[in-house]
This record gives sequence, structure tokens and C-alpha cells, in this order.
Amino acid sequence: MTASSDDKPRAPATTAAAAAATAVGGRSAGRNGWAQPQTPGARSRKVQRRLTAPRATRTNAIHPGAWWLWALGLGTAASRTTNPLLLALLIGVAGYVVAARRTEAPWAHSYAAFVKLALAVLIIRLAFAIILGSPIPGTHTVVTLPELPLPHWAKGIRLGGRVTAEGLVFALYDGLKLATLLICVGAANALANPARLLKSLPGALYEAGVAVVVALTFAPNLIADVQRLRAARRLRGRPDKGLRGLLQVGLPVLEGALERSVSLAAAMDARGYGRTADVPPTVRRTTAVLTLGGLVGVCAGTYGLLTAEGGSYGLPVLLAGLAAALAGLWLGGRRSLRTRYRPDAWGVRAWLVAASGAAVATLLILYASYAPSNSAALHPGVVPLTAPTLPLWPAAAILLGLLPAFVAPAPENTRPKAAHPEKTGPEITCKEPS
Repeated sequence: MTASSDDKPRAPATTAAAAAATAVGGRSAGRNGWAQPQTPGARSRKVQRRLTAPRATRTNAIHPGAWWLWALGLGTAASRTTNPLLLALLIGVAGYVVAARRTEAPWAHSYAAFVKLALAVLIIRLAFAIILGSPIPGTHTVVTLPELPLPHWAKGIRLGGRVTAEGLVFALYDGLKLATLLICVGAANALANPARLLKSLPGALYEAGVAVVVALTFAPNLIADVQRLRAARRLRGRPDKGLRGLLQVGLPVLEGALERSVSLAAAMDARGYGRTADVPPTVRRTTAVLTLGGLVGVCAGTYGLLTAEGGSYGLPVLLAGLAAALAGLWLGGRRSLRTRYRPDAWGVRAWLVAASGAAVATLLILYASYAPSNSAALHPGVVPLTAPTLPLWPAAAILLGLLPAFVAPAPENTRPKAAHPEKTGPEITCKEPS
């Protein structure tokens, strides 16, 4: 008995037909080859996947120099204002980017320590204003402390006395600015890989770069050692808090730091650290003259830009000094025999990260110099006491610092997994054997 043509199974649609069906009217090919309309959820997920930053890998990771430029831009913006609302906004921007793009590396967990250090600096600044007094005159007395008489040679210094609200507010603004700078530096330490940063330095700065990187990684490594030892003591049922726990953790931490220093020295010696190539004396003298002259030009140009009298010559001298310093560094790199394995590429995303920090600093500087009245918004007065206001344009400029949270590749531990309900298979249930 033969089957009729209607009973025969239909052949599936070819790939070309499925693609044509997808191209017509935004429809996708179904199981039988017929075009089926896409659901709004599927379309939104496709758009979200296109706009979302990719996962971070070794090849597409952001250059560590870009993270430092971004953080220095935020720090420059923080140094141009004492408005507590703008400083709090800068702290929030730095914290959000760190939370969104921080990895699980040991050096990436140093941000919390910098936040605690910033809080300690703020408290110490307020304590100095209470105990030693403030140069800001005030009329609103908060408390009057017993004043300790000092000898005549300590004139101008007092211990105790009247504490005014104006002096406390001035100390709060000043300490908050310094705390914001520390938090911006902590954000750079948590996001930039120090080993990759050292590898990206030019050959002329390699020796100095090693010292700087070792100094920058001291705090993250120390914090990682303390956390590891405290966790080990908790697992053994021993106290890890208080003065006793701190003393018993301190000795292993110092021992680990000594062992790491010896291992670093051995690794540097094995890799030929400090060996240089033979360079003619003329090249060495030219390199020294260009480097030193360029640095002097950069200092003189920066001073000219910061003073009112040097506005005409500051920028040309700064550019000339910068060009001479770069030429000296290029010539000095010829003495280095070091090669780079898999150098980090400075891609489009790295440019966007660095440009966002530079834009924040530039816009705040331009806002302060545009009109004298703008300075009052960036530096709220304390005599008489006035409530700080949030200026619109500086706040919008600071929000540009959030760009790295969206363009930088997301680490594996922070990237949420998208749900695909249309790809889920049938539910499988298991029965227990009777």
C-alpha cells in the first residue's frame, strides 16, 4: 500500500529560503520553513546584545593607562571644587564604575581600603579643626572646649577653645576634597592591572616604572595578605579582631612581604633587569638634555597656565617642553634591551574611557573660568553659612565619567546571564524508584 503525496513528509526549507523569509518583513523561518513573525521580546534581546559591552578577555581588555587617565581626570575635577554635592557625585561615579568593571584579582579588592582611608582622613581633618581651631572666623558657636595655655613662642596655635559651625563646615569641605582624591586613586588601583601597566611603559622609564609599580602594588598585596590570614585564623577558631588578632596577623604579613621582595629581586635578576645596550656618548648627552629641558619646560608652562601673568607664554612653553621630553624618552628607549610579548593594544574603548575622564576635568575647568559667578557654585561660602547648591552643567559633566561602565568589557563575574526562554528545552522530571 503506497502513501499518497499528501501523506509524505514535507522537506525542510533550505538555508537560502529561511534567510529570505527572515529578510522579508522581519520574520524568522519556522520549523516547517514558513516565515514566522519575531516576538517583541526577541527583538529587544537582539538590540540589547548589540549595545551591551562584550565580555572581558586577554585580547579586548582595557589598557591600564586608560583607567589611570580616567581616574586622574576625576581627581582633577575633584581638585577644582569644594562643593560637597559635586564631590559626592564624583565618589558615586567612581564607585559605580569600580563595582561594574572590577575583576576578582587580588589587587582589585583594594578599593574598600582606600574608601576607609578616605573616611579616616575626613575624620582626622574634622578632629584637627575641633582641637586646634580653624582660621575661618565664625559667629555660630557649637561648643566651647577648655583651652590649654601655651607659651609665647607658640603664638598662633591654640588647643581647645571655641568651636564654630563655620570652621567645621570649612574643614568638612576641605577634608571631603582630599577624600575624593584618595577614592579616585583607589579606583585606578582596583581597575588597572599593575603588571600590564609596567609592561606598557616606554623603555626609558622602565627602571623608574618598576619602583613605582612595586610601590603601587604594596597596599593591594598587603590587604590581600591580611584578608587571607584573617580567613585562615577564623577557620582555625582563633580570634582575628582586636589588638591581639592584629598583632598575631602582623608578623606573618611582614614575613610574606619579605618573601615577595626576595622573589621579585630573583625574578628581576633572572630576566636581566638593569642591563643596557651600548649607546654612543653623543646620544646619551642629547637624551639627557632633551629629557631635562623638556621637564623644565613642562614645569614652567604649567606654572604659566596657573598664574594670571603667564597666560600668553604658558601653553607654548608647555607644548615645547612636552615635545622635548617625548623626544628624550624615545632616544632613551634605545638603551633598553627589553622586548614586549603580546603588547596591550590601545583600542577604541580605551580611547573612550580615557576621553571620559579628560572630558570631566576639562568641562569643570572651563565652567570655572567662563564666568566669575560660576566660582561661587563650585566653592560655596562658609562665611556666612549658605547651603550648597548643585550646578546643572558641572553635574552633567561629572556624569560623563560613567561611560566606562557601559563601554568597557564586562568581567565574567559581573556580567548577568541573559535568559532565553525560546531556547529552553522541555522540562524533564525524574521519578524515584519504587
